[in-house]
Amino acid sequence: MPHSTIAGRSMWTMLSALRRSQKHKVFTMSVPDYMQCAEDHQTLLVVVQPVGIVSEENFFKIYKRISSVSQISVRDSQRVLYIRYRHHYPPENNEWGDFQTHRKVVGLITITDCFSAKDWPQTFEKFHVQKEIYGSTLYDSRLFVFGLQGEIAEQPRTDVAFYPGYEDCGTVEKRIEDFIESLFIVLESKRLDRATDKSGDKIPLLCVPFEKKDFVGLDTDSRHYKKRCQGRMRKHVGDLCLQAGMLQDSLVHYHMSVDLLRAVNDFLWLGAALEGLCSASVIYHYPGGTGGKTGARRVQGSSLPAEAANRHRPGALTTNGINPDTSAEIGRAKNCLSPEDIIDKYKEAISYYSKYKNAGVIELEACVKAVRVLAIQKRSMEASEFLQNAVYINLRQLSEEEKIQRYSILSELYELIGFHRKSAFFKRVAAMQCVAPSITEPGWRACYKLLLETLPGYSLSLDPQDFNKGTHRGWAAVQMRLLHELVYASRRMGNPALSVRHLSFLLQTMLDFLSDQEKKDVTQSLENYTSKCPGTMELITLPDGLTLPPVPFTKLPIVRHVKLLNLPASLRPQKMKSLLGQSVSTKSPFIYSPIIAHNRGEERNRKIDFQWVQGDVCEVQLMVYNPMPFELRVENMGLLTSGVEFESLPAALSLPAESGLYPVTLVGVPQTTGTIAVNGYHTTVFGVFSDCLLDNLPGIKTSGSTVEVIPALPRLQISTSLPRSAHSLQPSSGDEISTNVSVQLYNGETQHLVVKLENIGMEPLENLEVTSKILTSKEKLYGDFLSWKLEETLAQFPLQPGKVATFTVSIKVKLDFSCQENLLQDLSDDSISVSGFPLCSPFRQVVRPRVESKPVNPAEGSRPGDLGHVKTLEAILNFKYSGGPGHIEGYYRNLSLGLHVEVEPSVFFTRVSTLPATSARQCHLLLDVFNSTEHELTVSARSNEELVLHAGECQRMAIQVDKFNFESFPESPGEKGQFANSKELEEERQEARGLEINSKLDIHWTIPSLKRTGEASVEGLLSQLVLEHLQLAPLLWDVLVDGQPCDREAAACRVGDPVRLEVRLTNRSPRSVGPFALGVVPFQDHQNGVHTYDLRHAVSFVGSGTFYLDKVRPSGQSACLGALLFLCTGDFFLRIRFHEDSSSKGLPPSWFRLPSVHVRALGAQA
Repeated sequence: MPHSTIAGRSMWTMLSALRRSQKHKVFTMSVPDYMQCAEDHQTLLVVVQPVGIVSEENFFKIYKRISSVSQISVRDSQRVLYIRYRHHYPPENNEWGDFQTHRKVVGLITITDCFSAKDWPQTFEKFHVQKEIYGSTLYDSRLFVFGLQGEIAEQPRTDVAFYPGYEDCGTVEKRIEDFIESLFIVLESKRLDRATDKSGDKIPLLCVPFEKKDFVGLDTDSRHYKKRCQGRMRKHVGDLCLQAGMLQDSLVHYHMSVDLLRAVNDFLWLGAALEGLCSASVIYHYPGGTGGKTGARRVQGSSLPAEAANRHRPGALTTNGINPDTSAEIGRAKNCLSPEDIIDKYKEAISYYSKYKNAGVIELEACVKAVRVLAIQKRSMEASEFLQNAVYINLRQLSEEEKIQRYSILSELYELIGFHRKSAFFKRVAAMQCVAPSITEPGWRACYKLLLETLPGYSLSLDPQDFNKGTHRGWAAVQMRLLHELVYASRRMGNPALSVRHLSFLLQTMLDFLSDQEKKDVTQSLENYTSKCPGTMELITLPDGLTLPPVPFTKLPIVRHVKLLNLPASLRPQKMKSLLGQSVSTKSPFIYSPIIAHNRGEERNRKIDFQWVQGDVCEVQLMVYNPMPFELRVENMGLLTSGVEFESLPAALSLPAESGLYPVTLVGVPQTTGTIAVNGYHTTVFGVFSDCLLDNLPGIKTSGSTVEVIPALPRLQISTSLPRSAHSLQPSSGDEISTNVSVQLYNGETQHLVVKLENIGMEPLENLEVTSKILTSKEKLYGDFLSWKLEETLAQFPLQPGKVATFTVSIKVKLDFSCQENLLQDLSDDSISVSGFPLCSPFRQVVRPRVESKPVNPAEGSRPGDLGHVKTLEAILNFKYSGGPGHIEGYYRNLSLGLHVEVEPSVFFTRVSTLPATSARQCHLLLDVFNSTEHELTVSARSNEELVLHAGECQRMAIQVDKFNFESFPESPGEKGQFANSKELEEERQEARGLEINSKLDIHWTIPSLKRTGEASVEGLLSQLVLEHLQLAPLLWDVLVDGQPCDREAAACRVGDPVRLEVRLTNRSPRSVGPFALGVVPFQDHQNGVHTYDLRHAVSFVGSGTFYLDKVRPSGQSACLGALLFLCTGDFFLRIRFHEDSSSKGLPPSWFRLPSVHVRALGAQA
């Protein structure tokens, strides 16, 4: 630290102690000029005042023109004269003019209104009275008269100037210049008079007002007294030289004065001499001035050399009357103080002033001047020491206005040296002084204005956005105190809107620093204010032009995440696909373009990849947090959008105290199409309406805020005849199901689902497509699970808003009816016989299941044959619909109905077999049927009686069926190409055969107690062997007795009458067969297992007993005839056999099965 700074601090400590002991004394000069600066020492003081009644506007109009003439060049020299104008100056300060001549009023300019000649004498008399106030020091004076015309105005006068009006006074500036020249003449004469060394004359002793009584009775002839007189006069001459523009001479006189006064310990005048020396040096070093704009004005005179204003270094030529020769420059540099010495001399001078209680104003002004110099030198710490000293200087009892002025100037000086917080402190003190209790009419507006000016010093701004940038700046406690004072001041001003704005700002920006109790107090106060004047988002413009930006409550509540929600799955629009399989959205003729791809990528960064629909309610989810220690009520919370006309539907919410992240959903309805941007949200909290923009929210997360709004679409609502399901389907494709219904059916049962389609939107429903999808299941389904007819529904379209259409879906569950054979006892075939009579009624045998011996593993419950397992089927009905403007633009909607079907077992077929019938074209299908329900059940087939099964009962039913011509089944188009190998083709054919067989059997079950019925299917149960038995052989054999088929019942004949026997062959194979030889063997069946073949005495052949058939081509027929004669009555059977030869070898035995012939011979008629 420099030595001067340390010495200065100890000096200030000593001066402060001395001053505190003198607080009770009063100064003579008590009105300081806080605007003084060092260069004011070279100015002449001119007072401009009104005489009589002059309007303030007119006075200051002329005053501004007069003060514009602040410097003039002296004729025939390089000297410049500087003028300092004041419109008010205390007369007691004028008495210090000998001490420092720049304090002496040397010129008086008065302005008056006079409109008649009779008022002129009185006006002129007032002018003389005004001159007497400063008469002892005045060099010259002028009177400017406005409004007087005529003879008096035409008389030429030196000291009076007449003008018709304030607008017609073009020579004011010229008159002022002449007036200043007259002042210079007087000044120069006084300088020359005082500077001339008159050794014969006695030098008078110059005194300050309070010294006059101290020098009464002193020895005027003493050496000490004479030196005092010489020193003070040298100092006085130095002041005159400085005012006269002779800078070098003033430096010389100041140095001589310092030496003389130091020798006699004349400290007060020594301080003045040192201050004069400092002022002259400052003028030399800083020609631009130290007083800001006032100082800068002094280098703008046209008479100044251009280079003089740019020289700030020691030795540069300044504006004075000395010839600029080399010796003069050297002399000036020698006498001039260096910048560092200037400050030291200022400190010394101030220390001398502090010794005199009546020189407080002089000391204060010296401190101010030193601070301005240090500010230019950028020595802020030393400047602060001078200011700290100025703070403790005790003047007389100041008025409140003077205190305000003092604190305001201190604030400005601290601001000048960069002590912003200190500056703000004194300005705040000045503001509080404006409303001191001692003031009868407190100046709340002035207080408020000063408080606003303190904001930058405390790192405060009135823009809440500045508090979103980085960490908090400044002392929060002081800032909150200042904001509270602004709130109180604005309330006392009678401006409640201003109070609400400042209190809102306090709550928004200082929320993190408020205690819980303070938060409650502030919010309670805010609610009280807003009950009378609600807070808005309008700009508040103050009378001085300052605007207060709105304060949105972005922290009440705090929003952490914003997410635009897609429409529900049932309302999401989808774009119809083009032929290329892409959305019809690009205008480019190219399938792919890198430019288009790039642009689309940028678009995705801005837009969300789903759409909203015009007229539909759209949602935005906010994750909010309540930082308050109490419940926060948020009213009128809605969305702020742009781009599309949007109807926001405000919400009200109540957040618990210090809640965690809380989801809030805001909704609205876009009224037009286009691109909508969600810019933020609005709230009303504590009576303050806020528009919170997302761009201004710090730390917010969002996945995008722009979405496309497409034209309106209809809205479809479905209701069904089935109850809603508790099971929510989860399809692997990710589709969302809007409605789930469930139904319980028995295997083979059919249920009709009635769906009501209601248009709940505002657009007509014009197009509807229905599709179904069965979810992945381990169960094998037979037939159509879901089926419908859409024609009747579409006949009701277009479906207008509010209208309902019906749609019927048939649910048919047909799973595997097979059962594991080892779970039930097999039915014995030993007692079944079909050889003697046609089997045309069911044959029954009761068997009980052995379920207890075969526990079912739950993990394997889905296996075929699990008798008690309830199986589940799930399917989705998808309704694709469109209409209105959205349909024109190619958009549609999907609505999905989930179907959950629980399938309980009804009947099982435990065993399937066949028996031949009497006809080669027929056979018997034997089915062992098991009732797995808990109810009595009946089973029936086509043309068969009902079979009654009790719960858990198993019976066999035999069904006579016509054999099937499977080769005649048409092949489906593309069947050969659809299956990869012959095995899959064969399986498909087998399923088709099973479907055909099942449709012919038409087996149904009925549960009478539940009034439920269903189908029992044999699909998937028929083995290859059974299918072969049910298939017509390639060779069809027909036996006719007397021209009548004998495959159904016995043929009757008379004993002794010949019976004609015909055998026909139809070749259905793709090859030629034959010839064949057939033999007929008659026998009798005694129904006990004994057959008699020796019937030579009972049956006789008419002709040969062997039948011959010729070769038969494909699709051809052949027949052979013979005759028999029955000699006795009885029942006879004819078995036709083939003779083994080469023609029958190589063909399957099943091709040669001929039906048995039953002939009943009756007695001859009498």
